[in-house]
Amino acid sequence: MATPGQWLHGARPRTLPAAVAPVLAGTGVVVFEHAEVWWKAVLALVVSLALQVGVNYANDYSDGVRGTDQERVGPLRLVGSGVASPRSVKLAAFAAFGLAGVVGLVLAASTAWWLVAVGALAIIAAWFYTGGKKPYGYNALGEVMVFVFFGLVAVMGTSYVQSGAWSLASLWAACGIGVLACAILVANNLRDIPTDTTSGKRTLAVVLGDQRTRYLYLFLVLAAGVALVGVILCTTWWAALAVAFVIPVRRGLQAVLGGATGPGLIPALAATGLAELVFGVGIFVGCLIGR
Repeated sequence: MATPGQWLHGARPRTLPAAVAPVLAGTGVVVFEHAEVWWKAVLALVVSLALQVGVNYANDYSDGVRGTDQERVGPLRLVGSGVASPRSVKLAAFAAFGLAGVVGLVLAASTAWWLVAVGALAIIAAWFYTGGKKPYGYNALGEVMVFVFFGLVAVMGTSYVQSGAWSLASLWAACGIGVLACAILVANNLRDIPTDTTSGKRTLAVVLGDQRTRYLYLFLVLAAGVALVGVILCTTWWAALAVAFVIPVRRGLQAVLGGATGPGLIPALAATGLAELVFGVGIFVGCLIGR
């Protein structure tokens, strides 16, 4: 039976900045363009965090029962290491998805009912990333779906439930957050190329190969900078505070472009996650100051 500490590790808390950052960025845009609704921002944060934890447990379960976590380099996996039963991890994933669904219903009821369909798609995408007979994460589509759901949907959805409107600023912010979320996954899959290749997990990194995956990481970081320029032009120069994301991401670039492999890429994951959080905080604080 897994200990509380092992369950916490299994939830992969280092990935949670990827759930907080989009809510901050989306709320920041609303702060500048409209009147923010703080209780909806808090509920959006709960949904985002619950989905992130849910997808982490779902990946743990699905990869574990497939045997792709047998020789894992990264953090503890509950099923793969044998410290928790597949059934218990699956139930934990469903519990997190259930929480996201219930809170999401409250947001939909107070905004627009069509958001229920968006939430359902997000949960389905979270499960079938590595779940089901043909998981899309095993077919080089992980980055696409991360960009869509942890970038576009998370940021623009947060803005919409508070303002009831779409904006170009929220789209630029969503693109910036989305490409940094993809960079986290790219760094993770770069690290796992040897084991994923052996287990038959066909990630985008496996398809591209080591060197081109490192270039992809650089491209995503540069794309975040371009998206930030779009946010600044649509809101306020104070949003340039988000350029501070280059400070933590520099460590990720050093590891990825410096040829680090295996455990040597773990710091790149943490650095990229922190960079995404700084990006979101910078937009939020900048828009709060400049409104």
